[in-house]
Amino acid sequence: MGKRDATAGVVLAGDLGGTNFRAGLVDGQGAIRADCVLPGPARSADGIDAEGWWACLLEAAARLADEEPALFASIAGVAICGVTRTQVLLGADDRPLRRAIPWNDARAEGAAARLRGALGAHPEAAGLNAFHPLARLAWLAEAEPEVLARLACVLEPKDYLNLRLTGARAGDAVSMARLLAGADALGHVGLAAAVLPKVLAAQQAVGAVRPGLPAPLDRLAGVPVFCCANDTWASVVGLGGLRPGLAYNISGTTEVLGVMSDRPGFAEGLLSLDWGGLWQIGGPSQTGADTASWLVDLLGRGQDGVAPAMEALLRGARHGQPVLFLPYLQGERVPYWNPALRGAFLGLHRDHGPADLAFAVLEGIGFLNRIVLERAEAALGQAVAEIRLGGGAAANPEWCRIKADICGRPVVTGAVDEPGLLGAAITAWTGLGRFASLDAAQAALVRMGRRFAPDPARRAAYDRLYPLFRQAEAALAPVSAGLAALSAPV
Repeated sequence: MGKRDATAGVVLAGDLGGTNFRAGLVDGQGAIRADCVLPGPARSADGIDAEGWWACLLEAAARLADEEPALFASIAGVAICGVTRTQVLLGADDRPLRRAIPWNDARAEGAAARLRGALGAHPEAAGLNAFHPLARLAWLAEAEPEVLARLACVLEPKDYLNLRLTGARAGDAVSMARLLAGADALGHVGLAAAVLPKVLAAQQAVGAVRPGLPAPLDRLAGVPVFCCANDTWASVVGLGGLRPGLAYNISGTTEVLGVMSDRPGFAEGLLSLDWGGLWQIGGPSQTGADTASWLVDLLGRGQDGVAPAMEALLRGARHGQPVLFLPYLQGERVPYWNPALRGAFLGLHRDHGPADLAFAVLEGIGFLNRIVLERAEAALGQAVAEIRLGGGAAANPEWCRIKADICGRPVVTGAVDEPGLLGAAITAWTGLGRFASLDAAQAALVRMGRRFAPDPARRAAYDRLYPLFRQAEAALAPVSAGLAALSAPV
């Protein structure tokens, strides 16, 4: 195969999300020329089959090659972002030893408590919880020692795909931040630092696509594959939000909200991460579009999809008295890191209907956004100028308004529907040398969509409801713990 022109053509961008896998061909002006979305592999109680992600990449590439053969032939680079806080555990032969442990797996809660005691004053001890990669490895040492004994490498999901493409093990410092910070504590779980892959910047090449891969990836032999980073980071880049003074909210299967700053700030329950010279203060929730999906299924309205069902519910009439919803259906990560939290509707009246429940769900998620935003702004001592919003919520104007009114900040959406794909493409184009930096690439390729300013009247109404939401959280947390303790084993 002849050498491809790295200044022309397109890049193959991927976004391995919590529910779906997206792929697209993105040109040097930031236009997504072709794209497709596939359902990701099913989750079981024991995790996710990483081979399912590889099957998704193969199928997505085949669809794009069939749809746009000339564009596919012009691919100059590959970059895949992906869901994080998920561990792919490999043996010496680079094959998974077991199903990947996903972001929402809380089985390591007991192991986390025991490891905290063993670590003492270690900097990672205070934040060690069921979702921390060190806790997951401690759980593995207790529950599956035979797997731990054969463990050769721990990878993020997108890094597993990069390995399959190139044969090289690598990861980025943003996605691996917690594992890297705890590298010197790996001995407490019977591991050495050799289980960590090489660390690269997002725009650095992991390697080139190796020959002999299944069609149509065999046509990409020799094309560079860039490390990229987690799906949140890529979406922030695709929203032009990798700049101090802005907040971002990626509202997909789960919510992620953070504030970008040129200096570190620390707040209870929030993650403070160095994103390559800029600091992110915030982090991932357990709630989001998956919570909306739960509601429409519960109401029997999901036959035509979650988004149309929610839009129809939000057009319904509301009762004069609002309903509160605590959105903790799967426990919570930021800002509580408590897998025992549970969800609840409060204030139900006989005359409340489906529309009241739909608004309550979106408002409950919005109140959680506000808690994270307030803590981050307080830690930095300044308010953000606006919130850049991406993900499924960005396509729903009512949800955008709810977020703006509850948080009291303008909410601005991107011009593209899939900022994760654009962010991955920006990474690839920067790595290929088309742009001198990620900043320059954002400035050239990102365009904004709609702007939703807070409505003063709705903002005032939410200011009255917000303290009640916080009271409900505090009052029901002990009840949640009691109910969780009564749970039958799965």
